[in-house]
Amino acid sequence: MSRMTKQEKSWVFYDWANSAYSILITTAVFPLYFKAAATEAGLAGSTSTAYWGYANSFATLLISICAPVLGSIADFRGFKKRFFTFFFALGIIFTFLLAVVPSNQWLVLLICYMLTVIGFGGTNIFYDAFLVDVTTEERMNKISSRGFAMGYIGSTIPFIMGIALIILAQQSILPISVSVASQAAFAITALWWGLFTIPMLKNVNQVYYKERVPNPIANGFKQLFETFRKIRTYRPLFIFLIAYFFYIDGVNTIITMSTAYGSDLGIDSTNLLIILFATQVVAAPFAILYGKLADKFKGKTMLLVGISVYIIICIYAYFLKTVLDFWILAMLVATSQGGIQALSRSYFAKLVPKENANEFFGFYSIFYKFAAILGPFLVGLTAQMTGNTNSGVFSLVVLFVIGGAILLRVPEGNKISQSSSIPQ
Repeated sequence: MSRMTKQEKSWVFYDWANSAYSILITTAVFPLYFKAAATEAGLAGSTSTAYWGYANSFATLLISICAPVLGSIADFRGFKKRFFTFFFALGIIFTFLLAVVPSNQWLVLLICYMLTVIGFGGTNIFYDAFLVDVTTEERMNKISSRGFAMGYIGSTIPFIMGIALIILAQQSILPISVSVASQAAFAITALWWGLFTIPMLKNVNQVYYKERVPNPIANGFKQLFETFRKIRTYRPLFIFLIAYFFYIDGVNTIITMSTAYGSDLGIDSTNLLIILFATQVVAAPFAILYGKLADKFKGKTMLLVGISVYIIICIYAYFLKTVLDFWILAMLVATSQGGIQALSRSYFAKLVPKENANEFFGFYSIFYKFAAILGPFLVGLTAQMTGNTNSGVFSLVVLFVIGGAILLRVPEGNKISQSSSIPQ
């Protein structure tokens, strides 16, 4: 950290800040809290699960549709920071409201959660796009990887605090209910997210931009349509996005299906939380390692290494039988999960025209969000047809092979940046 500029450090710390949301609200605590609140209100389990799915799908779809439009507007001077701040405020306010809304108000909780998803997702579009403003092209691999590493490390602290409160409440060591302990975890998440975003708000500003024009919103739409019209101009960039769609779908599916997969093996929830924690810890240094190796062997080479590791993971999953096997699988995931995500972000940042970074990161966000559809469907269909969850995970090999094959056709970032013409 000492060798980074103030802007780089501030940008990296936002990964440290928002990862608390990812693990406590998205993954570990709030889904269980919502299910309990809905059950207490008399909703059937299948009904509450359906509502949970609808809420996630609608919020994700909304931010995905808006992403390139907002990004196109944010390319004008002064808009990027404003949009980042707006979505950050939206996310943190409604995350805090999760801690104060009564647990019997399941519908209000779900609406608040949807707004946190929009806030979190919207902020990340502009956060990722700020990478071009805080560092040089030569340092993007390193800084992006440090961000993911800091996120993994930072997420473990509020995670431990939140889970400790819940366990102590469950065992009656603390004189509070599990519901109140969960609400305290949500408050910790909001405070953590807010506190460590201050450096980003204070020190990071838009360096690359287009000068404002009359009616920037209308001109933002015009720029977006112009980009669609001249899509062939950006052919290498969009080839990468297609490759990214396939391999990141595989990565996301393994992340989102991991607890269900572990449950099918008979691993209890406590052990699953321990494995999740260990995965976060191990992933941090490996994310940094990927960044260092990318500077030596090129980003695309290390992305292909990460894809190869995931192919091995899918094959190993087919033969999985014991808890030890699951531990080995989780640690294999930890070696490449952060690295492949970090290098994808920095590789894409090198491809985009810097003055149009927000618009293109809007497209990046769309491909990331919609890459959460095919993989789970493929796993579910294969598992149902074969009657074997292991076969479902093995089927993801197809996504990684397709993604890797398409990635091989993308030239290195500096060649694309120099050869691409930019519609203005």
